[in-house]
Formats: sequence, structure tokens, C-alpha cells
Amino acid sequence: MTNLDQALRDFAALFERMGIPYAVMGGLAVRVYAIPRPTHDADFTIAIHRDRLPELYKEVRKLGYSVPETFDSGWVDTVAGLPLIRFRLYLENHAIDVDVFLAESEFQQQIIARRQRVELDNSSLMLVSPEDLILLKLLAGRPRDYTDVQDILFTLGTLDEKYMRHWAKELGLSQKLEKALNQSPE
Repeated sequence: MTNLDQALRDFAALFERMGIPYAVMGGLAVRVYAIPRPTHDADFTIAIHRDRLPELYKEVRKLGYSVPETFDSGWVDTVAGLPLIRFRLYLENHAIDVDVFLAESEFQQQIIARRQRVELDNSSLMLVSPEDLILLKLLAGRPRDYTDVQDILFTLGTLDEKYMRHWAKELGLSQKLEKALNQSPE
């Protein structure tokens, strides 16, 4: 098991222990739904009230991860319009980053509602749906994200396009989604 896999399991177990609804997203979710690719961090979305963040930070520290002081002071970062907190585990020659998005928007609440339990290497965890992963990748908009979208569409084939089109419109991603769907082999 790699350090990244251990971080994935550590945080999934922590969220379950604390009763925090979560879903794995990002490159680790791509590994399940499409062609595996290297990734260097673990990405989650969680449904937690901000009042509980100090409790979460305390538990994260017990796992050996650091919590930047700025987050301790109540600050929350934003990436692609989504609220984000970060943790890091320092190892001998590298670090493992864990990015945790706070499910505060209606779209993110749908992500939590649509998550799926998957079995992975003798454990189970909650994963974003493939449709939501595609929308998140389009929202991030980096070149590797577009490649991930095509890999997911190619590997899984038919997905809930009505759902994706609805949220793409809400998120201002309609053109990006249509381009991705049109490039996908039928």
C-alpha cells in the first residue's frame, strides 16, 4: 500500500468515525472509473458545518497530519469557487497533501447525495458519481482534467447526461460539457 492509499483510508475512516458524510474525488476517483493515472494528493468533499472544523482539525492532527495555521484561525480557501481546507503529512523525502472541499453549495450537496460506496482492496469507501466527477473535472479545467473526462466517458460509456447538462448549465459549464460529450466515441 502506498502512502497515498493510506491517506485515503485514514481520512475515509476518520470521516466515518466522526459521522461526516464524504466522497472521494479527484485523481483517486479517476483510478476507479477510468484509466488509472499518477496522482499525488487525496481529494475529498465533505458535508460538515464550519463550527465542527476545530474538532476535525484536532482529529486530523491525531493522525499525524499538519493543519496550516491559517485554517486554524477560521480561514477557508476557495478553488474554482468551492470552499477548501488542506492537510499535509510530512514524510522523509516528500509530503502527502489532502484537499478537503466543504459541501456548502447545492451542487456539492448533490455530490454527497449521489455518492456511491465502492469496494477497493479489501475496504470500502464513498466515491463521487462518475457524472459528478466529470462536472468537477470540467470545473477545475486543467489539461489533465479534460483528459480524465475523456477517459471516464470512454471507459464507462453511457452516463446520466440529463443530470450533467442540468448542473453544467447551473455551473456555467454547458459548452465545456457539450464539447466533451461530442468528442467521446459513441
